[in-house]
Formats: sequence, C-alpha cells, structure tokens
Amino acid sequence: MRPFFNLRGRTNLMKILGFDPSLTNFGWALLDSDLTGPNQGYCLETGRFQTSSKTLFTDRYVDMRESVQKVIQKYHVSKIGVEYPVFNDIYSEGMYGLFLYTCEAIRAEKADVVFFSPGQIKAHARLFLDRPKGWKMMKPDMVEATKTAEGIRMNHNEADAYWVARAAMRFWQLHDGIIQESDLTPVEVKQFLEIKQYSRGRKAEKSELKGILHREDERFFRWSGED
Repeated sequence: MRPFFNLRGRTNLMKILGFDPSLTNFGWALLDSDLTGPNQGYCLETGRFQTSSKTLFTDRYVDMRESVQKVIQKYHVSKIGVEYPVFNDIYSEGMYGLFLYTCEAIRAEKADVVFFSPGQIKAHARLFLDRPKGWKMMKPDMVEATKTAEGIRMNHNEADAYWVARAAMRFWQLHDGIIQESDLTPVEVKQFLEIKQYSRGRKAEKSELKGILHREDERFFRWSGED
C-alpha cells in the first residue's frame, strides 16, 4: 500500500477506485478527480491484494472478495472501474470466477461500476504516451505511462489499476454531466459514445449502440441506487 497525498481535512472528494483483478497480485488504485494541477496528478493511493497459490482456491476467491469490500469501505468510494477478463486466454475460467466475486463485492457495497477490456485500458495509456497506432502496449509501457502521469513508479499491477481508475473517472464524469463530449479524447469518444452505422449487408441502414454509455446493465451498473 502506497499513499501519495494527505487526505486529512479533504471533504467532498470525487474518489474513484480502479481494479485490475488477479489471484496473485490484485492491483487497485484510488484516484481523486479534484487533485489536478501542473505539479500533481490524480492518484491518492495504490496497493495489491495478494494470495498464495498454495491456498485452497475457494479461500483465495473469498479472501479477494473481502479485500475488495474492505478497500471500498475504507475510502467510502461509490464509483469504480474494473478490467474484465479476456476469454479463451490462459486460465480464463479462473479469472472470470474472480471477476464475479469482485462484482459481488461491489454490489454488496452499493457502488456504481463500469467495465473495460484490457485493450481499452491500454488505448488510454497509448494515447497519453503518444505511441503510434498499432503499438503493442506491454507491462513496461503501462508502468512508464503511469510514471509520466504521476511522477511515481508503480508495480505493473498497480499501474494497470491506475489506468482503469482513470478511464472510469472520465466515464463517470461524462455520465454525471461534469464533462461534455467536447472534453473527451478521441479514445474516450469511441469507447463511451460510439454508434456504429451500417451501410452494407444484412444490417444496412441499421445502427448499433457500441459505446459504454449506451449499455447500462451490460457494461456499467448503477448499484448505488438499489434497495
């Protein structure tokens, strides 16, 4: 756990948690949209939840769920971003199980959550570093992007969680009307607002709402309002 700024005396913070789920090193990052300026970034604190491969798998999932709930409770966070697993990848079933336990914890804490794919998260960091189109963002790139943004080098799990939180912060600001479409980067416009128009084939003259903002109860959930 690594604190970056003193929270004492701060009120009415717009705090965002970003989660990069992993059974071994589950990265998390806490951001505050009010902490902006030429010499300081968004990040308040980062950390990792860790479990051992020698632990019974069911206990590992339960431990991670409890850790997620505790960090949400500690910082009184109501807005969250989560990176969801890549299917057909190494251990995808296990990662999806962890994803479900994470979602269960977030819903139990009545927080709102938005989901991003790994590729979407990398796109934000790629744009920030001004990497060329098609550049494959690897772990060192994500760490470099975070160091450039915050001036502090983080573990790659925490760095990924930072960019999840940063993307989630921008999404929830747009959702709540704090920023407008004109304030978005090209990556944010595509991810949040895209409406695909078809001109050929079976879907000719039809449109598809692909942007996250159009897909409530699929790509984002407002669990804070549940009874």
